Amino acid sequence: MSNMSTEFFDDEISAELFQLIHMIQRSAMMNMGMFQDSEGRLHYNLAETKAAIDILIMLQKKTKNNLSLKESTMLNGIVSELQIQFTKAPSRQRDLEDQVANQEAVKETFNDPRNSPSELIHSEEE
Repeated sequence: MSNMSTEFFDDEISAELFQLIHMIQRSAMMNMGMFQDSEGRLHYNLAETKAAIDILIMLQKKTKNNLSLKESTMLNGIVSELQIQFTKAPSRQRDLEDQVANQEAVKETFNDPRNSPSELIHSEEE
């Protein structure tokens, strides 16, 4: 654990708790397509996202009255932000699918020039 983390939190256990919370948060965010995996791909797995959010809500309930004000504020903020992003995820996924479909259409045009306007330009030059 880095010094900065333990200095920010009240103690080592608190720092480790938030290390766990951030791992779960990161998993939820990755499964909502909010950032790319190590191979540059975006993932949309809303069932996994919901499971991660549910785990954080369970942690909220189990740690109620056992966290400092700073800790509970942070945890509540993380859960709220993930819930907001979860509602936006389906439209982000549709936007990505539309982008991919458009890119595929452009690739198709270049891969099969018979179906593209470039053939007309090519014919005129002959």
